[in-house]
Amino acid sequence: MLAEQYAEAVREITSRIQSTQMEAIAQAADAIAGALTAGGAFWVHGIGHGGEQDLTHRAGGLLATKILSFGFNVSSPIAERLRGRPRAEPIEPDLEQVRLAVRTSEMRSGDVLMVASVSGRTRRTVELARAASELGVTVIGITSLDYTAEIESDHPSGDRLCEAADIVIDNCAPFGDACLEAEGYDHRVVPISGVAQTVIGWMICGQVIDRMTEMGTPPHVYMSVNRPGGREHNQQAEREYNELGY
Repeated sequence: MLAEQYAEAVREITSRIQSTQMEAIAQAADAIAGALTAGGAFWVHGIGHGGEQDLTHRAGGLLATKILSFGFNVSSPIAERLRGRPRAEPIEPDLEQVRLAVRTSEMRSGDVLMVASVSGRTRRTVELARAASELGVTVIGITSLDYTAEIESDHPSGDRLCEAADIVIDNCAPFGDACLEAEGYDHRVVPISGVAQTVIGWMICGQVIDRMTEMGTPPHVYMSVNRPGGREHNQQAEREYNELGY
């Protein structure tokens, strides 16, 4: 029963995305196509429950889609009684790390970054969107507008992703993400945002292929390595991508 209901919920959310988000998806695709043909790059980070991994190194996917990732490990052992001593000025370590990652990465003004947060309240995602935008990067934010309307941001600015991004795409997930009523539970079960965000990601990539082909600069696309000639195709595509950037 729940399996059939979930399949129907997926059909409904996909239809809602198609009927309400095509203008924003077109804006996102235009931004990416424009960046790639002008010598810029297309980055994805934290696409969340659907995963940026699904948008990279996939048969039929863009070679130009690259994951921005970062991590920090600071070791500063100290006596227990000295931990958390006051600073000369306040600092938010997690947000400082995000800004350092942006400043020291290969990201540049004119690039495009796609990020996601279902609730839109996540500190790291909002900070990344703000830092990238300040650098001159066009930020595409995927979020649930129904969800984010019900919550407050965890970011000290008070911004949610829908306020920090340049282009906002509603993944149409419900408040709380779970989408099905189930006997014995006082809250809904089975999340749907992962499916929605993956669908949106591939809709954008498909539109990028359309746009760039119309511009006379078709982007390089992976072929499955499990079909004859696939590995050789990808090796040649990688060489050409490294020369052209798309």
